[in-house]
Amino acid sequence: MEPNASLPDLFQRLMTRWERTAIPSGTLMIFLAGGVGILAGFGAAAFTWLIHNASALTVENELTAAGQNGPWILALALVPALGLLLVSWITRTFAPEAQGHGVPEVITAVARRDGVIRPHVALVKILASGLCIGTGGSIGREGPIVQIGSALGSTAGQWFKLSPRNVKVLVAAGAAAGISATFHAPLAGVMFASEIILGSFAVESLTPIV
Repeated sequence: MEPNASLPDLFQRLMTRWERTAIPSGTLMIFLAGGVGILAGFGAAAFTWLIHNASALTVENELTAAGQNGPWILALALVPALGLLLVSWITRTFAPEAQGHGVPEVITAVARRDGVIRPHVALVKILASGLCIGTGGSIGREGPIVQIGSALGSTAGQWFKLSPRNVKVLVAAGAAAGISATFHAPLAGVMFASEIILGSFAVESLTPIV
């Protein structure tokens, strides 16, 4: 191995070498999917932390003030609108694909772009959705966390220069990990990622997702 070779290049050569021997490449995919799952878990934790802190600084403070002084109830009505304006600016400026619900965008990426999702989508989605929900926006956590986990999985697949099929599997693994971490429902995460994101329960994809 060349001393100046990058880590993704070394990983790709290692996979190629192992594919020619008795060690299956699926073993490497399982370990890599596990790493994506850990990252998605941290992403879910950061997402939840941001929601709670944004809510404490905005909605909860305004509710307290409104309880002590009647006119503050009008200010409370403005908090979700201001949060939405901030979120709209963030997504339009840094990642327009993070504006949607999350799940349709991931399905589109898998079906039309071989699972390729831009790396910074995960960070933008955490920030935008966390602020939107924390300021009282009427959206749920499922769509954002699916896109966050999927973006992390796609980034890992692109970074290690995996085949499109393996990138899609890591996208599904990230989605499953996000659902599992956010809702404490690992089986539901696996079923959701396999049926909705990949549309397949094939063993070679189901094993890394699990």
